[in-house]
Amino acid sequence: MTTKANKTALTLEFPENALLAAVSGPHSKNLARLEQKLDVAIDMRGNLVSVSGAARERAASVLRTLYARAAAGEGITLAEVDSEIRFTDQGRASAPGAIKTSSTRAVRPRSPAQAAYLDMMRSCTLVFGIGPAGTGKTYLAAAFAAHMLYERRVERVILSRPALEAGERLGFLPGDLKEKVDPYLRPLYDALFDVLGEQAARLMELGVIEVAPLAFMRGRTLTRAFVILDEAQNTTSAQMKMALTRLGEESHMVVTGDPSQSDLPGGEASGLNEALAVLQDVEGVGVAHFTERDVVRHPLVARIVAAYNRRAGS
Repeated sequence: MTTKANKTALTLEFPENALLAAVSGPHSKNLARLEQKLDVAIDMRGNLVSVSGAARERAASVLRTLYARAAAGEGITLAEVDSEIRFTDQGRASAPGAIKTSSTRAVRPRSPAQAAYLDMMRSCTLVFGIGPAGTGKTYLAAAFAAHMLYERRVERVILSRPALEAGERLGFLPGDLKEKVDPYLRPLYDALFDVLGEQAARLMELGVIEVAPLAFMRGRTLTRAFVILDEAQNTTSAQMKMALTRLGEESHMVVTGDPSQSDLPGGEASGLNEALAVLQDVEGVGVAHFTERDVVRHPLVARIVAAYNRRAGS
């Protein structure tokens, strides 16, 4: 790959047209996204790409990284384009490497906050992921749990959340206990199947992966396990203390939640807020904070979160 520069444009030369086409995307939608986000103009002819505009160096860095990812066999979508833009916005050349979740699957962090969250999970026994919906708190925790399982650094993965949602209680749902709690645990199932594929079902059948309501955690000591407690803003103080004290030897725990979205009845204090205050100076505990800038779902989700935050602050 070569680069030629003049006063108004950079010209990049890529070795393979097929890979460059993958970077460009159907109808050049990936290049259009890069033009829109960085206010540059991109012209592609064969294996040559010309980039002009004030942010041309930054756009060129994104294109080189996306090409390298395509050469490694990764798919390039708008999400990948947005991810690389986020990282260059923070002064990094590119996103960190992927983590393996199985022999055929890997997951990359898609924002600097996600990269910091991942680094924290590597170095801390207990990590809190705090922030709004759509920032990848649960998804990346599930991916790292699968990674730890893949590397045989833990023997099982346990995912839990309080069986509590806005305007609804278990008694209103039909079926046996499993059928009653499954709707509340569905986001955890979704994250698992996305990072592990069909292997997730087999591991669940073997009991290597367990998905259970928080109430089922009482009385257990979890050794060589990776535990994820999701929607922790809906835990009471007693529930949170109970969950945190389940940790056994060689275990890790990630607690995720959005303090602004508590569904506890009667204004009851959230166990998540109390835990953050009590454990802020405890060794081995890390806290990763996310904002609407880190939302990796549809761009509209970030604008929705920002609008609600402005209203709450007014």
